[in-house]
Amino acid sequence: MKIFNDITDILMPRRCLMCGNRLSQEERYICTSCLMHIPYTEYHKLEHSPLEKQFWGLFPIKSAVAMFHHDGERTRRIIYHIKYWGHPEIGTHMAQFYAEELKTDTSFFDTVDAIIPVPLHWRRQLKRHYNQSHYIARGISKRTNIPILKNVMKRVKNNPSQARKKGLERKENVEGIFLLQHPERIAGKHILLIDDVVTTGSTLASCAQELAKVPNVKISVLTLAIAAHTAIPTLQDVP
Repeated sequence: MKIFNDITDILMPRRCLMCGNRLSQEERYICTSCLMHIPYTEYHKLEHSPLEKQFWGLFPIKSAVAMFHHDGERTRRIIYHIKYWGHPEIGTHMAQFYAEELKTDTSFFDTVDAIIPVPLHWRRQLKRHYNQSHYIARGISKRTNIPILKNVMKRVKNNPSQARKKGLERKENVEGIFLLQHPERIAGKHILLIDDVVTTGSTLASCAQELAKVPNVKISVLTLAIAAHTAIPTLQDVP
């Protein structure tokens, strides 16, 4: 098998999806150099992250983290590969990497009972063939053994993409798009809500508010990326 992999790597060399350089046998998807230079948020090192503060007063938020800042062409390629270009397994890989860091440095996962990826509308999932948030959730679950709950949240409106909308438009665009199913499955539990990218947080907040209708639910949030143009402050803004 190793000989086969070596031959394949010679004939069809694997390339870093960020810089395009050839990957070594030990590297997957992203080279070591690019991994070192990803603009990580390090929100998990703060008592209350800027992302968590964004949701204060909107739903019962316990904690919120994001792996890196979505701030340019190279990080955009990570997200686009995961979300649009048919490689959701990269989301699983990145999530596993992040989960190991969180497990090593924090107690972030200690009280989490279950994971719920933000759902896609069935039409959008049929077109894309997958939900990228589920693949990210899968990576977290593999490293933590926290179960992923299915069929608890449903996206009932195929709302237009948030990508080109402004703050107020985003909020109005996501009102009433989620429906809670089987609330008895999450009553009294600590839920980890997972998405790929957060900008204003409108979609996550809408989903979390639906979850929060269930008594005694606690909610934490994990995303791979946080958009650089969001109103959420940077680490330098936090006293």
